[in-house]
Amino acid sequence: MTQHLPLAAAAAQSTSNKGLTVGLFVALVAVTLVITLWARRSTRGTGGFYTGGGQFSALQNGIAISGDYLSAASFLGIAGIIALSGYDGFLYSIGFLVAWLVALLMVAELLRNTGRFTMADVLAARLRSGPMRTAAGVSTIVVSIFYLIAQMVGAATIVGQLLDVKGASAQIWTIVGVGALMIVYVVVGGMKGTTWVQIVKAVLLIAGAATMTLWVLAKYGFDLSHLLGDAASASKKGDAFLQPGLKYGATDGWSKLDLVSLGVALVLGTAALPHVLVRFYTVPTGRDARKSVNWAIGIIGVFYLMTLVLGFGAAALVGTATIKEKDPSGNTAATLLAEHLGGGAGTTGGSLMLAFVAAVAFATILAVVAGLTLTSSSSFAHDLYASVIRKGRATERQELVTAKIAAVVIGAVAVALSIFARDLNVAFLVALAFAIAASANLPAILLTLFWKRFTTFGAKCGIYAGLVSSIGLVLLSPICWGGASGTVHAVKLTAAQAKDCGVEASNKQVGNATALISCTTTAPIPLQNPGVISIPIGFAAAVLGSVAGGRRRDEDAQGRGFAELEVRALTGVGR
Repeated sequence: MTQHLPLAAAAAQSTSNKGLTVGLFVALVAVTLVITLWARRSTRGTGGFYTGGGQFSALQNGIAISGDYLSAASFLGIAGIIALSGYDGFLYSIGFLVAWLVALLMVAELLRNTGRFTMADVLAARLRSGPMRTAAGVSTIVVSIFYLIAQMVGAATIVGQLLDVKGASAQIWTIVGVGALMIVYVVVGGMKGTTWVQIVKAVLLIAGAATMTLWVLAKYGFDLSHLLGDAASASKKGDAFLQPGLKYGATDGWSKLDLVSLGVALVLGTAALPHVLVRFYTVPTGRDARKSVNWAIGIIGVFYLMTLVLGFGAAALVGTATIKEKDPSGNTAATLLAEHLGGGAGTTGGSLMLAFVAAVAFATILAVVAGLTLTSSSSFAHDLYASVIRKGRATERQELVTAKIAAVVIGAVAVALSIFARDLNVAFLVALAFAIAASANLPAILLTLFWKRFTTFGAKCGIYAGLVSSIGLVLLSPICWGGASGTVHAVKLTAAQAKDCGVEASNKQVGNATALISCTTTAPIPLQNPGVISIPIGFAAAVLGSVAGGRRRDEDAQGRGFAELEVRALTGVGR
């Protein structure tokens, strides 16, 4: 009898810790819902729903931008990639940060001075409204859905670890639950509620990451070299863990091109992400938009420096093998590190740290998915429904109702697609969204603002060519032909099953027992990141379409030309 008491005590302690963890987790989600309900009282009309009335200060908007940008990819995905791939993983952090220089210098203030609610407003200010709003609306929805998929996958990872639930069904129900919450945020709170949730979440995220960063550094006497050495040793890769080539092979030509493609997509993608662009409309002036980006760069820069410590800290203290065992894509690295710092699995301190970090990460996901859903639903209602389908005859109430219905539909589509992508790394998924945005949206935005000879036909060619080429390359890549880790992978199949699957298999069975069989599938294009091909295609199509389509006077349809748009973009006059 007495021999069973320690086991009973351990079980009771584990149940108590899980209750504590879930309680803290639920409390933070409840706070965000209260903020959303509070914001609903002052949300009036389309301006209030789409942009919060444009009344946020530069500092508030800068914090909200960082909250919108620092997604599950930043906190979970990047930490995981660094923990598993070392130096190559940190390239994601550098790319995500440097990208803001493009947004600051070429897009933020000009976009705020030119448009009102969506990216399409900028294109329609100079080019023909109908075709531009249709193309921009389609592109916005596609990019948003790709970004949403990454956040849903991150949410499934967090809740699965938090509640200690396993299996496909648990992940699927988690994704469905996140989808339901994000729809509530958007439909009830609009931009004002979403922005305040993003502000609160950004403060908590920076505080949580800073606490973990200082804790890890303190364990190593604030000696970064000692930390990196332990991480390299624990990874079993040695010095290779701290040098280029572990993820993007130094001797593999396609892998090198993949690295270049990743960098190009990350640097150019930020300035074309719809949910980032719409944040420039939530401040009173273009100057405030520029100042808010400055605040965002500072906050985001500090955070990405901390991901270096978090990723290598997870590798050194938790171990790459343990991280891979929990999640092969590495998405649990940050939460496992938090649990380890608190005292380990089963301890009260470990449960508290896990609960806090998981709750912050989950709030991060909810804030980002709300912003994405709001952006895509607003684009559908404002650009496609009100301007194209109803040709400007829709009432403000009809437009708002349509936006809320669109939020439900887009959320449902994102949930369905996320179920099939739940085994991929979230930072990797977000990089694909960046590539699609840079391929489809960026050429149209920059050429509208800076090229006098740009035409409606050229804009349509650029947007649709960028969309089709980037998505097509993804469908033909190893992502869809054998997994994001490459074209060579291992699965459990019998020889007969391998033959039925149409793959080459080396039969390593003992008797009749099924063993691990190495299967090789060859992707038509062995390139995981499409940006290096699809971004030039988008720009080339936009330029060639403008030249080949003739210099038609697109401004006649709008009553304004490039010269007027230029003045408006630089001064805000006539907005």
